[in-house]
Amino acid sequence: MVLTKERKQEIVREFGNNEKDTGNSDVQIAFLTERISHLTAHMKNNPKDHHTRYGLLKLVGQRRSLLDYLKANDIERYRILIKKLKIRK
Repeated sequence: MVLTKERKQEIVREFGNNEKDTGNSDVQIAFLTERISHLTAHMKNNPKDHHTRYGLLKLVGQRRSLLDYLKANDIERYRILIKKLKIRK
């Protein structure tokens, strides 16, 4: 697994409201973004790994759903998160 316990705690501290706020949409999106970036690097070295590609596409879809939810409910938080995570240019 790519996310160590320490890295997860850093993400929760940065994006959550408190230390135990792992259910927050911002935190969940940050977790998914971290995993997506790791799998993207893996796919560059292993282009024929179709199982990983499938998992990567599922993660991207989950993140898209959470981003759509956040955009519909709080557009300002959505824009700040996009900028923080550098998802869009």
